[in-house]
Amino acid sequence: MQKYIAKILLVLFLVSPKLFAQQVTEINPELLHKPWTAKWISCPDNSNSEYGVYLFRKEISINTKPDEFIIHVSADNRYRLYVNGVYVCNGPARSYLFKWNFESIDISSYLHSGKNIISSIVWNFAEYRPLAQISAQTGFILQGNSKTESIINTDTSWVVLKDAAYKPLPVRLTQYYAMGAGEEFDCDKHPWNWMLQDYNASGWKHAREVAAGKPVSCLGEWGDPSIRLLAQREIPLMEEKSQRFSKIRRSDLASLPDGFLNGKTPLTIAANSKVKLLFDQNELTTAYPILNFSKGGGSIIKLTYAESLFDNTGNKGNRNDIENKQITGNSDIVISDGGNNRIFQTLWWRTFRYVEMEITTKDEPLIVNDFSSIFSAYPLEEEASFNCDNPLLKEIWNVGWRTQRLCANETFFDCPYYEQLQYIGDTRIQALVSTYVAGDAGLTKNAISALRNSRLPLGITQSRFPCSQTQIIPTFSLVWVTMVYDYWMLNDDPVFVKSMIPEMQEILNWFGNRIDATGMLGPVEWWNFVDWTYAKGWDNGNPPASHAGGSSILSLQYVYTLEKAVKVFEAYKMNDMAEEYKKLAAKIKKAVYKECYDPNKGLIADTPEKNTFSQHANVLAVLTNTFLETADKAQIVNAVVNDNDLAQCTLYFRFYLFEALEKAGQADKFINLLLPWEQMTKAGLTTFAETPDPTRSDCHAWSASPVYYFLSLVAGVKPVSPGFKSVKIEPHLGSLKNIDAIIPHRLGNIHVKLQQENENHLSGDITLPNNLDGIFIWNGVQRQLKEGVNNIEIRNKHINHLKTSYSDK
Repeated sequence: MQKYIAKILLVLFLVSPKLFAQQVTEINPELLHKPWTAKWISCPDNSNSEYGVYLFRKEISINTKPDEFIIHVSADNRYRLYVNGVYVCNGPARSYLFKWNFESIDISSYLHSGKNIISSIVWNFAEYRPLAQISAQTGFILQGNSKTESIINTDTSWVVLKDAAYKPLPVRLTQYYAMGAGEEFDCDKHPWNWMLQDYNASGWKHAREVAAGKPVSCLGEWGDPSIRLLAQREIPLMEEKSQRFSKIRRSDLASLPDGFLNGKTPLTIAANSKVKLLFDQNELTTAYPILNFSKGGGSIIKLTYAESLFDNTGNKGNRNDIENKQITGNSDIVISDGGNNRIFQTLWWRTFRYVEMEITTKDEPLIVNDFSSIFSAYPLEEEASFNCDNPLLKEIWNVGWRTQRLCANETFFDCPYYEQLQYIGDTRIQALVSTYVAGDAGLTKNAISALRNSRLPLGITQSRFPCSQTQIIPTFSLVWVTMVYDYWMLNDDPVFVKSMIPEMQEILNWFGNRIDATGMLGPVEWWNFVDWTYAKGWDNGNPPASHAGGSSILSLQYVYTLEKAVKVFEAYKMNDMAEEYKKLAAKIKKAVYKECYDPNKGLIADTPEKNTFSQHANVLAVLTNTFLETADKAQIVNAVVNDNDLAQCTLYFRFYLFEALEKAGQADKFINLLLPWEQMTKAGLTTFAETPDPTRSDCHAWSASPVYYFLSLVAGVKPVSPGFKSVKIEPHLGSLKNIDAIIPHRLGNIHVKLQQENENHLSGDITLPNNLDGIFIWNGVQRQLKEGVNNIEIRNKHINHLKTSYSDK
């Protein structure tokens, strides 16, 4: 029997929803417009606002195994759902009260004729929850799709127990940390095997009904909404995949048994001892730790997670090195009850490369049967590829894509370790990377919509959302507008884009109301973050004069946004609005040039006082054509790149610097500006950091931007028209001799395979999917591309041969 239970528990914790749970979009239409018959339920002894983990259970009987059994499930804060002791899924996808997600799942494959046990772990971390977790009150709801499935509906027939095994474990770090508490789990207080059919739940209490479930389109008789409005999840379930540690780098034990790391041989820790083991995943990951152990009553197991180790001065150094370094990070604690095959899995996943396991035993040896993890992330598939004759670029591609993957879950994240917040500045870059590499715009659309709905009465969005704490970065509202533009160009979704126009206009007008008598932006309140630049006049990411007024950087970022928004407005025939914003953009550019141009330097100063200069101001001036038409843009960009006296763009704002290279006809210099990324790979980072060392976060979404530029700039693939209905391919190989790139498109893959003999000789093939055409540009020569294989041969800046065939090969 003990072996049977152990086997069940392993399945319970290790089964992946990608393998078994069938997410569906099918829903009874009434559930989208009328109150649900299922009720939000909670624990009768619970205040609904306190910290707690709750176990819900219901027994149902069915005559025959159904072919379909669709349910809709949600909770606050979160849940993990099981059927007959087998893990089904978790959720809800992070959202906000006026659009509270529920998952729709067909659980028929988990059911059998006769008695079935439906169970769920539900938790509310209350004041210890992550900042990204919005909450109303503790609750769980499960609604059957039809009358047949309604036997499963949540009501007082469900029973519940508060799991006293859990306590919050606060995290104390010197760096900003917004991920909430860790978990302390006391095995002696947990009702083991509570999901199994033969478990006696007679002592459990009947759940308390809190409120009826109400969908977004359902309001009360007097227009009063529910505390949460339910909406069907629009993104897929997260990928979940078992993985094992690469090695144990450090151990207090004299020896380790062969086979422990692969789960074949247990590790015994002697009684009355204290040992530490340092596990190395070999690369950063986002995963649920899974610890299987036996015996060792009273033993304390502490798991500490870190992206990297620190030396005694607080520096990380090479991430592969562990000598004379210690671990600092968030932790979980497990207290053994002496039972067999106890399994602990964190309720929410952790971010780590290194995990230190610190074990303190009492009078009985502890047996560690296994320690592994389940990787979890948004299911982005690497559909694109980029290969060339420079191996460094492939390494940057791989590390950049891993960065993107770990920063994409139920929302986009700035960083998976410290915050897990969907900041707009990061999200724009993530949206472009995921669309170009995975051909997936689902999380992008979800982000645009959520961030739109974060807008405040004052007229702009919040800087990050979902989030339980309001933060305002006005410059990020501008970035949101450019996100809509990017989405419009890359995706054929005109109705959705049109629905964003009122908020785009509201944001633009908010900034327009702050234009002063000079024609530039005057004082702009709140946190005007532009870049983590530490130079004269910069303060916590705010550029010079952002609060006093007269910032060329803020003024030109506004222009940059206006010019992209105008293209959207013109496409929707909003010509008067577009013309008004065109004139405003021209007025601001003229004012910036008049007030801030320094003829001695040939550059735009940060302010009219002309006592500070930055790459940022001049990058934006190039992107917006603020310099006179007669100005040599190439010379300006060269000066910007090579003048170390300018305030420098860090990893985030280099996204815009790279865009300016192309604007100035200097895109071939892109590869030469990847030194910061090369340095990170040499420092052992397996994802790209927030800033150059010393850095807080070793994995930051905005630093994945080279992946986007390998495809859009080096391979040169960009949409010509909205909805990516035609393509422009303008490659910039720089010092490369060859490239081979594949970019997914909704009609099929775009394949660019080119060889560059010298600066005047290019050859190769460009393959477009059926029903897609476009233009090819190189060295000033432009020709049409058609579906199928286009053979390219260019010599001496003149086309000798551009042949199109219609082969699928």
